[in-house]
Amino acid sequence: MTAPLHDTSAAETAAVDVAAGVPAKAIEGRSPWRIAWIRLKRDKVALSGGIVVLLLILVAVFAPLIVSAFGHPPNEFHEEQIDPLFSTPKGDWGGISGDFLFGVEPGNGRDVFSRVVYGARISLLVAFLSAVVAVVVGTVVGIVAGYFGGWVDAVISRVMDLLLAFPQLLFIIALVSVVPNTLWGMSGSGVRMAVLIMVIGFFGWPYVGRIVRGQTLSLREREYVEAARSLGAGQLYILFRELLPNLVAPITVYATLMIPTNVLTEAALSFLGAGVKPPTASWGQMLSKAVSTYESDPMFMIIPGLAIFITVLAFNLFGDGVRDALDPKGSR
Repeated sequence: MTAPLHDTSAAETAAVDVAAGVPAKAIEGRSPWRIAWIRLKRDKVALSGGIVVLLLILVAVFAPLIVSAFGHPPNEFHEEQIDPLFSTPKGDWGGISGDFLFGVEPGNGRDVFSRVVYGARISLLVAFLSAVVAVVVGTVVGIVAGYFGGWVDAVISRVMDLLLAFPQLLFIIALVSVVPNTLWGMSGSGVRMAVLIMVIGFFGWPYVGRIVRGQTLSLREREYVEAARSLGAGQLYILFRELLPNLVAPITVYATLMIPTNVLTEAALSFLGAGVKPPTASWGQMLSKAVSTYESDPMFMIIPGLAIFITVLAFNLFGDGVRDALDPKGSR
């Protein structure tokens, strides 16, 4: 039996169903976001990364409950778990046991599991909020520069070039050293976190701004924008009701890829002493302390290092999947 030379069209199929007395199925439309979700579900690697990201968020949100069930308070000392002669954890693998799932910290015996769990709060909070700051500022500035063009675009573009060339890490380290201990009703680590969020977000918006500006340049001459102008729509209406909805996809993609970069930035700053203040738990701070003890207790360096590695890898895999799913020219 040979295959037909052409496929039966939807209209012909519906006509056959009606002739046979079978109700024809209504043709179901799919929105771009639903198509993107279908593509994303097919990407098992991206879904795995998304599941890990969701688990990390849950760990950060429910850190007190997790620590109370499986660990000890993060700043509680357990000198009985430390060898008094060498100041290293008793037992193998950094003191890992049923009571201390990731071992104990050299010198004072603090629970490494609890500090890693609470460190996830710091890293994810700084990464997410700084990404929000960068996305909001970059979107507004980029869409204005791309739509109006001319001297407005020239000035904004030069400002973005200046910020992209600015030594971000050196500026943050210098800024943290002069920030008072009490600011905006906050004190200690709260001040440091607020400074990190604002500065990382401030230096991150030019990257978003460039993406949005480039997309806006290609969208501002589209037919629906011209139609809105001809109907007397104002500039703000065109910017935020016509252009912005069509920029959500690239903004979403870049935001998911910006978060792991912010995690690394926060860890690097904490490693250099410009992050949250002790005794607040931070992955970068734990790595900094592990430098002097890695020969006698390598697990104290490996565990927070793995936490950073898994977090960044999961966000990157999920971000790549989101990018492929939202790309209309993608093959997946």
